[in-house]
Amino acid sequence: MPELPEVEVVRRGLTSHLVGRRIREAQVFNDRAVRRHQGGAADFAAVTAGHTVTAVRRRGKYLWFALDDGDAIIAHLGMSGQFRVGGSVPVEPHHPHLRVRFAFEDGGADMDFLDQRTFGGMSFSAGGADLPAEIAHIARDPLDSEFSLPQAVAAIRRKRTEIKRALLDQSVVSGIGNIYADEALWRAKVHYARATQVMTRPIVTKVLEAATEVMKAALEVGGTSFDALYVNVNGESGYFDRSLNAYGQQDRPCPRCGTPIRRDAFMNRSSYFCPHCQRPPRPTRAR
Repeated sequence: MPELPEVEVVRRGLTSHLVGRRIREAQVFNDRAVRRHQGGAADFAAVTAGHTVTAVRRRGKYLWFALDDGDAIIAHLGMSGQFRVGGSVPVEPHHPHLRVRFAFEDGGADMDFLDQRTFGGMSFSAGGADLPAEIAHIARDPLDSEFSLPQAVAAIRRKRTEIKRALLDQSVVSGIGNIYADEALWRAKVHYARATQVMTRPIVTKVLEAATEVMKAALEVGGTSFDALYVNVNGESGYFDRSLNAYGQQDRPCPRCGTPIRRDAFMNRSSYFCPHCQRPPRPTRAR
């Protein structure tokens, strides 16, 4: 699933193509793409037409297009969603993954939403230009200018769970997914299963600072692309997969100590870590 750096790359690409343009029509080719819109596909097309996009904003992994009357269009990429600009995807015959197409009054390039696995989608949010109510529960992310590191540290330390589970909880800190959680924990030398309630403030701070550093580094090179499912709006891939130290590196030597990277199952995902640098927590003894 695209994480914060990948979604931010898409946001920046959409900003340069959409801001100031008036939507002429939205064509929905698969109802599942707008399943979160209560009125259905026909209503989604009706309420979005005629609006001008004034900004493209992001909260964690969510995007929204702020509209001129104070409303918004919310978008989530899910596992495989893509926005493509430039009319490179033909409508006839239909591309098998084309879900929604936006055409504009200026007659310029259309914007297409493609989604192979259809886990992503779009919806209309009345009055949501500043922050849609539907995603107000999502916490700020480490790249947000108003993100509070002390507040995020305190929120994590209040949880009674494993540190990686807390990092993936979007109501605690948003934007961090499986890839960057593993990379941040590797940088901070913290095991993914370490209990948050026994972690000191400096250690949690170190983990969040590592997450910030790794996501900024990924953003500089366009994010992480393992296949053609994640691309920018112009179809280009990111290159951070070449800089990963832990995620996906099973059996390869740890760049820090040379110990083979290990993979464990965790939360129906894979967790990659160095068993030497990131020592597993001691098991709790029953009294």
